[in-house]
Amino acid sequence: MTRTLYRNGRIFTGDESRWADAVVVDDDVFVHVGSDTDAPAADTVVDLEGRTVLPGFTDAHTHLLMMGEALGQVGLTDATSLEEIQRRLRGAREAASGVLRGRGWLFDAIPDGEPTAAMIDAAVADMPVYLDANDYHSCWVNTAALAELGITPDPLGGRIARDASGEPTGILYETAAQLHAWAHRDANTTDAQRDAAVRRVVSAYIAAGVTGAVDMAFDELGLAALARAAERGELPLRVAAHWFVANTGDDAANLAQVEQAAVHASTPTAGARVLGIKLVLDGTIDACTAAMGAPYADGTNAGPIWPAERLFPVVAAADAAGLQIAMHAIGDAASTLALDAIEHAIATNGERPRRHRIEHLEYAAPGTAERMARLGVTASMQPVHADPAIFGNWAAQLGDERVDRAFAWSEYEQAGALLAFSTDAPTAPHQALPNMFVASTRASALVPGMAGVHQEQALPLERAITHATRDAATSMGDGSWRGRIAPGSAADFVVLDADPFSGDLETLLSARVVQTVIAGRTVFAASSPPARRENS
Repeated sequence: MTRTLYRNGRIFTGDESRWADAVVVDDDVFVHVGSDTDAPAADTVVDLEGRTVLPGFTDAHTHLLMMGEALGQVGLTDATSLEEIQRRLRGAREAASGVLRGRGWLFDAIPDGEPTAAMIDAAVADMPVYLDANDYHSCWVNTAALAELGITPDPLGGRIARDASGEPTGILYETAAQLHAWAHRDANTTDAQRDAAVRRVVSAYIAAGVTGAVDMAFDELGLAALARAAERGELPLRVAAHWFVANTGDDAANLAQVEQAAVHASTPTAGARVLGIKLVLDGTIDACTAAMGAPYADGTNAGPIWPAERLFPVVAAADAAGLQIAMHAIGDAASTLALDAIEHAIATNGERPRRHRIEHLEYAAPGTAERMARLGVTASMQPVHADPAIFGNWAAQLGDERVDRAFAWSEYEQAGALLAFSTDAPTAPHQALPNMFVASTRASALVPGMAGVHQEQALPLERAITHATRDAATSMGDGSWRGRIAPGSAADFVVLDADPFSGDLETLLSARVVQTVIAGRTVFAASSPPARRENS
């Protein structure tokens, strides 16, 4: 057993003690949290030199392979015009090999918010181009990609934009993007490329102070890729996952997917443990595909991808199998439907320990938070989705008083529901500290200095960090031993080079992670980590 004393720090514990200046780690757990004056003897002493220490962050809703792939693609989130998007595509054309992929474009950067293949063709026409929207619910493609895909009629739960003659114009919404663009991508991606994506995402996360993650669209490809990484000793992250279940329109086929998830959940696997299933009930407000209780500003609305008659049997079956159910629900009609399905499952299967989840909750009907607290349902939300730099189009699509209740985190706190913060990377930046900046200010991490929106919903930094560490770990069933710095807890923690509790929250935008420790082992160290000395 190796015992290490970390002393002379400003340690935010996320536990009842709140603050400490020293901790002792035995192998992979904390055995002392408090002061070094009463700490047990240690083999090694690390002088934190006054640095701030936080519990390790858990990104409770992310997409690991997709994020790893996105880190190698053309970034478009900060491209504010079509001309800039085209310029970046031209610049990336020479290095592309057979296909060009980009990610993160915003609808309000496109004239009239209606992307077309011709717009991409003007920049790159001689190879297929696939551009995932910032929310990853739409894919914008050029003419070469449309020809490669061989577009068919609209799939269940999706739409292909078409001109007056019925020809595709270059934008695939919801399941159309999944079944065409993403399926084609998966079929043409090698295991070596997936392994490279895993290396990128692991490197990015541990450098950002993230020690655990929950993949929210898991499948056989992800399972195999993470297992290979674990076998190579390249996966220090603690990974859990929700198996993606698609609505096929056929109850037997849908339930077969639940059975597949249950098999994986009951079978120990290197790399990731399967907790449950993921269902996407609707789309996004930015694309007017989220299911709303009242129409959008333009008079349109969208129905759920999972209507009640298909949803209820799947949720009841997953609940009966002891699986955790995570449901993407951005619009209020979708979150109401999700809770209806959970109540049906409880009535069907009886009372038992369960902690299901609703993902995103960007606009929910009044009373939703109280209903979730009563049912023990976790509110899984992403502060970075409320960044003012990307809020304009969101607000314009609703265009009424609903905008004033956007991303209402405090409602869930006040109701007593478990609130777990995450990033939903790659739909938003994966870095933990900028996420906490948005959570604690409602100002922009993407465009520093931009005025905040709905600042009454900002949370004190201590609570924001607790939602992204302890509560995020609790959402995946690990709250008793992860996400806090306490005796008996896993020694997962992060050392910063600046103190975000100093009173200047903008420090969160400049602070750097200098050390990330998982299970007592340093998995990331910057050029000047804390000083160590061996006791003789």
